[in-house]
Amino acid sequence: MLHTHLLIQLLQPPPTNRHALSFPAFTSRKFTTTTPAAAVPIRKSCFRNGVLNGVSWRSIKSSATKELSEVEEQDFKEPMKRAYPFHEIEPRWQRFWEENRTFRTPDDVDTSKPKFYVLDMFPYPSGAGLHVGHPLGYTATDILARVKRMQGFNVLHPMGWDAFGLPAEQYAIETGTHPKVTTMKNIARFRSQLKSLGFSYDWEREISTTEPEYYKWTQWIFLQLLKRGLAYQAEVPVNWCPALGTVLANEEVVDGVSERGGHPVIRKVLSLFITEQPMRQWILKITAYADRLLEDLDDLDWPESVKEMQRNWIGRSEGAELEFCVLNSDGQERDIKIIVYTTRPDTIFGSTYLVLAPEHFLLSSIVTTVQSKYVEEYKEIALRKSDLERTELQKEKTGVFSGSYAKNPANGEAIPIWVADYVLGSYGTGAIMAVPAHDTRDHEFALKYDIPICWVVTPNDINGDDFEKAYPGEGLIINSSSSTTSLDINGLSSKVAASKVIEWAEKTAHGKKKVNYKLRDWLFARQRYWGEPIPVSFLDESGERVPLPETELPLTLPELDDFTPTGTGEPPLSKAVSWVKTTDPLSGKPARRETSTMPQWAGSCWYYLRFMDPKNSEALVDKKKEMYWSPVDVYVGGAEHAVLHLLYSRFWHKVLYDIGVVSTKEPFKCVINQGIILGEVQYMAFKDQDGSYISAEAAATLGAQAQERIPEEKVTKSGEYFVLKEYPNIRLVARAHKMSKSRGNVINPDDVVSEYGADSLRLYEMFMGPFRDSKVWNTSGIEGVHRFLARTWRLIVGAPLPNGEYRDGTVVVDGDPTRDQLRSLHRCINKVTEEIDGTRFNTGISAMMEFINAAYKWDKHPRSIIESFVLLLSPYAPHMAEELWFRLGHESSLAHEIFPEADLAYLKDPTIVLPVQINGKMRGTIEVEEACTEENAFNLASSDERISKFLDGKTIKKRIYVPGKILNVILDNKTVKVGSQ
Repeated sequence: MLHTHLLIQLLQPPPTNRHALSFPAFTSRKFTTTTPAAAVPIRKSCFRNGVLNGVSWRSIKSSATKELSEVEEQDFKEPMKRAYPFHEIEPRWQRFWEENRTFRTPDDVDTSKPKFYVLDMFPYPSGAGLHVGHPLGYTATDILARVKRMQGFNVLHPMGWDAFGLPAEQYAIETGTHPKVTTMKNIARFRSQLKSLGFSYDWEREISTTEPEYYKWTQWIFLQLLKRGLAYQAEVPVNWCPALGTVLANEEVVDGVSERGGHPVIRKVLSLFITEQPMRQWILKITAYADRLLEDLDDLDWPESVKEMQRNWIGRSEGAELEFCVLNSDGQERDIKIIVYTTRPDTIFGSTYLVLAPEHFLLSSIVTTVQSKYVEEYKEIALRKSDLERTELQKEKTGVFSGSYAKNPANGEAIPIWVADYVLGSYGTGAIMAVPAHDTRDHEFALKYDIPICWVVTPNDINGDDFEKAYPGEGLIINSSSSTTSLDINGLSSKVAASKVIEWAEKTAHGKKKVNYKLRDWLFARQRYWGEPIPVSFLDESGERVPLPETELPLTLPELDDFTPTGTGEPPLSKAVSWVKTTDPLSGKPARRETSTMPQWAGSCWYYLRFMDPKNSEALVDKKKEMYWSPVDVYVGGAEHAVLHLLYSRFWHKVLYDIGVVSTKEPFKCVINQGIILGEVQYMAFKDQDGSYISAEAAATLGAQAQERIPEEKVTKSGEYFVLKEYPNIRLVARAHKMSKSRGNVINPDDVVSEYGADSLRLYEMFMGPFRDSKVWNTSGIEGVHRFLARTWRLIVGAPLPNGEYRDGTVVVDGDPTRDQLRSLHRCINKVTEEIDGTRFNTGISAMMEFINAAYKWDKHPRSIIESFVLLLSPYAPHMAEELWFRLGHESSLAHEIFPEADLAYLKDPTIVLPVQINGKMRGTIEVEEACTEENAFNLASSDERISKFLDGKTIKKRIYVPGKILNVILDNKTVKVGSQ
């Protein structure tokens, strides 16, 4: 029986896990590290005649007390006062859920029922653990999962770990600890913290990308990509950090230096140390799916901002590739042609110079001897910058002249060839025709280096020579005719002119129409240890690439004592000599394994599929299970993953769709980005050189020398501004920043749970504001929702006894509810349900607060009303709800009870305004109940001051009454007593 099971749990000593049971007194607003709390109190009232299952109360209490430490024993003797006993309730129900597998989704579900697959973007388990920003999204998905379970859906709500990656490897290098050890420790901490918050995950489906049973299928997917020509090798520049001796991903480079350590990073093609041959990098051909990735965005229920970011990242554009012939020193054409891509072929006559990217493959063939030194110096500087830095619109444009010229094919004029880092070798052809009159960057560059500017497009027939700034728009073409080339587009619109230029270029072999993408193929290899091995080897004899047979998967990481970077660019796996040297299982020939590993993105590209069938050793996912659970119905995570993770996942999913592994074209039906929780507001004061405070608005003028952080208790609000209490004329700057260790504003959820309970944290994070908006953490806010939960507890359980404990059971009654009580309940049900469906959790909580306020005015609290409210509260505050449900006399968990539904009859206004006519003329209105009888309506009209004067002393012939519509009194000359028939 559930009652017996829970009573026995009360007698168990607390687990040693501090995340589940470190609850200090509810006395302070500051969150600090805590010592373990007292054991869960054993209530003598749980026993009948002092005995439970043949064991006496006295013997059990004595036995339990002996197991406590001196500190715990002291705490046991002096229980701490709390607003309600969350310190007992929450660990008890967490144990119950785990032991009873309450949230387990069976492997074989009833597929006739609707399904709901709700998923969090699984976390990287860092050593720092969770901060209070993490539970924001997790709480939202948990509310949705709990409600859908109660509404009869089969719910899939799993959790796992994106555990490969650079941070663990860097920590391992710094401390000498193997990354696997660090990763497992961090996972254990994360798991413990998540369980302490009462999330209803199916922990039996837990996965980690570092487990061979998982990455076997990551490797399998790679082999499918390889079979279809979607994985290939090429010599490409990478981010090389000499100080770290390793290659860095783009996201690991900030302002030209490594994110870790701040070491200089350069772009270069790596060479193998032994052979000096260029190191070929693995690349995935995501560009082959560019059109599908773009087109299928339209049907997704995703934030429009995310879809637009993906559209921009893919960057499809239509234009032309045009050829410019390089000239020698005598002005004659050389056998070298520079191909440029442009979306504005209509502006070709305005091209007054070309620009090549510093990494362009033709650059060494074009640069003159005189300019060679300057170009090499410029290349060295440019290769230290990231692509983002180079294309930053606000940065000053820089470049160097190559010394050579090319011929503009439209007019035959010689134009200079420049080298500039605002052109990327990875986009288009790595070269552009610069049109300074009609491109802002080109215009800025031309002004700086005194390059001619030729206006060729004018809006509304305005003379182009009048422009002072670049005009990038479309219009009518001017200054665009050449008798030499027989190309004349003057007077045409931009669109018509563009088509005519392309037609001319194709006829004269100067170019062709071209569709281009900003999207680049995915650099997939990492010269790292802590990642999935790439299942490919190379024959010693010929260097031929040989994929590992699928039956040999997984190819596991070798155990290495030394996983530090080699310093040569070769991956750390090259140190595992016995692992690298292998034999091709098909030919028996000696071979060498690939020593690069996959990037962290690999494991996170498809994990949502593995959750559907996590124990399957024969297939990535069972077809029937995939067809039932796909796609993910709701996917929640940060907006920072809007492009790379979501784009890579969509790419892999489409490949899997093409080969018949999955049944849907897209992996995620609905994506929701939660807002960021910022740290508490920080108040800063300015000081002058003498150390005296100066007001914020005068700081710039007077020259502030220092800033000082001011504690909140020394700050007050004055109008729109914050000022010092002691000096109200000193205005402060109030800012909230993203939580970070460096700012010292990180709030640990363990401390919040200890002081207020997990339900309070869950409720507060949902109550802070709209789910998708950024919000500022405020301790007084969590105190407010904690008081709401305490009021809810006291309303249902009653006031505490003199010793501070609470009676068993509740104070509810079994009588029938009043109509007003039913109306309050069903309005609350309706509002909470609507707001959960719309992920407007904060307004749903407001509705529950209004209900509790109303309920405190009632003399009695009927069981049927209170039970429905407890079910309504349960997705938000599951621990308290389970405890109240148990106290209300139920034998099983409420997790699978039916979620309340609003009765529309109680949502209508209880009264209506009824028009009253005398002899067909409107004489006033009265307010009546919808079911009001004719007699009652007439009596109300007779007593109304405005209407009764028309009836006094009059004879009533008859009354016409249409319920809810109208009352019409017909008078005649007979004297009839008002109110009678």
